[in-house]
Amino acid sequence: MDGGAQYNPRTVEEVFRDFKGRRAGMIKALTSDVEEFYQQCDPEKENLCLYGFPSEQWEVNLPAEEVPPELPEPALGINFARDGMQEKDWLSLVAVHSDAWLLSVAFYFGARFGFDKADRKRLFNMINDLPTVFEVVTGAAKKQQKEKLSVPNNSGNKSKSNSKAGKFSKPQPKDEEEGLDEEDEDEHGETLCGACGENYASDEFWICCDICEKWFHGKCVKITPARAEHIKQYKCPTCSGSNKRARP
Repeated sequence: MDGGAQYNPRTVEEVFRDFKGRRAGMIKALTSDVEEFYQQCDPEKENLCLYGFPSEQWEVNLPAEEVPPELPEPALGINFARDGMQEKDWLSLVAVHSDAWLLSVAFYFGARFGFDKADRKRLFNMINDLPTVFEVVTGAAKKQQKEKLSVPNNSGNKSKSNSKAGKFSKPQPKDEEEGLDEEDEDEHGETLCGACGENYASDEFWICCDICEKWFHGKCVKITPARAEHIKQYKCPTCSGSNKRARP
């Protein structure tokens, strides 16, 4: 719909950037722009599709007229079910179909430009490192983020048996793909340090207070990964009664 003839990513990195842009546009439609998206999906109109563009924009429009289309087409007629379902269920359904479309477009480019097995695997791994549109829309991505942050990295650290054992995190190193760091920052952007108020960063060590369940930069509360290994129950400065707050 957005002119595959004018925009043809040819490398794994280019296809991944294309995927991320389209994904960001569709997430925007189903979250921050959801009211506008809802209004555009009038059940009285013809079959409508949700398109995501590499520019991180979205559009609700009719399917392409040419057969076969330049790119795989997204789910047709998403507007017809709008008033027959709970809004959250309808949005979740559109999100699932959006994920299927994003994958089909990415691997369409992969097939078109002759990606071999290694390239296809690398592309899938890069895509799979991101939460799906469905996970973002339903809130599952934030839950998984918490779980990921609460499990130590595979660097020889043994997770303890109690439920709060993995309260500290060494963010896992990324593969050689460029662009993942920026996406990682976006996904964790709402996690703020309880001490300095700064956002999560992918290369920083964090620890969670077992009492108030707030996250802190290790450096802000003077806790190192090695020291955290030996803490059975971590209490932040506030919960431990200390008025001292460490600064970065």
